[in-house]
Amino acid sequence: MTRQLSPRPFTRPADPGAGTAKIPRRRWTARSRRDFFVFLAMALPNLVLIAVFTYRPLLSNMYYSTLDWTLGSPTATVVGLDNYVTFFSSSDAPKVLGTTAVFTLVTVGGSMVLGLLVALALNAKVRGTTFARSAVFAPYVLSGVGVGLVWLFIFDPGYGVLAWLLRGLGQQSPQWINDPQLSLVMVILVYVWKNLGYCAVVYLAGLQSLPKEVMEAASLDGANGFRRFMAISLPLLSPTTFFLLITTMLSSLQAFDLIRIMTPLGTGTSTLIYEAYLQAFGAYNRAGYSAAISVVLFAILLVITVLQLRFVERKVHYS
Repeated sequence: MTRQLSPRPFTRPADPGAGTAKIPRRRWTARSRRDFFVFLAMALPNLVLIAVFTYRPLLSNMYYSTLDWTLGSPTATVVGLDNYVTFFSSSDAPKVLGTTAVFTLVTVGGSMVLGLLVALALNAKVRGTTFARSAVFAPYVLSGVGVGLVWLFIFDPGYGVLAWLLRGLGQQSPQWINDPQLSLVMVILVYVWKNLGYCAVVYLAGLQSLPKEVMEAASLDGANGFRRFMAISLPLLSPTTFFLLITTMLSSLQAFDLIRIMTPLGTGTSTLIYEAYLQAFGAYNRAGYSAAISVVLFAILLVITVLQLRFVERKVHYS
């Protein structure tokens, strides 16, 4: 017995563009024009201010770095990259770069670690935490000049408070100001003390935003406080840590007021930004050379920010 097959019906191949809808072009309506002009009115003043007071001085400083120019002189000589070559080939460059690196790493690490510990203490529900939070944050909003003058009186080896306490114990006060190594330690201690409250308040806000359900579930599972902090709280605080890492590092690299007040000659505390100040407004008046050092600092800031956004942000847990 043979089975008769029915012929398959002919179907026309589908048109590739038949199922795709054309996206209509956006018309320039009256509402669109109104929204554009409102945006322009809001953003243009800020853009103009940023261009005039940020990018224009930056470009001008890059141009000045190619000049052999004494501050106040009406003439200048174009020398190209000679100022950069002079800086990196000088014997002061390793010392200045090393001082900048030590100051930045110690102040950033100290402020963040101590700020986190203080935030954990301030997060406890005990009486007096409101006053303690205000007291911890207060030094951050104070003037750097005023803070430097007060601590300079405390560290003074002749008539300072610390010297008086050490003499009462039969000890001699160290030469905090004259010793290059101790002067750097002195400035680092004061800078960490001043910026500790900023890190503590930001970490405190991060701790208070942690999900309580997760912490309670971990507590029911038998995890102690230290284990909950290391396994849950610290990873969830990674966005806060990343934010503080960027802001405190940029701030430390640009620290100037405390160094200027506590060590006017930059003895042992000559960071990049302070070296640029000394070269331009000190005894040298080398404005072009100072501008080259400023451009080097700008390049370091730019590279650090890009690396943090490129690699460190991968370790951040936003959810």
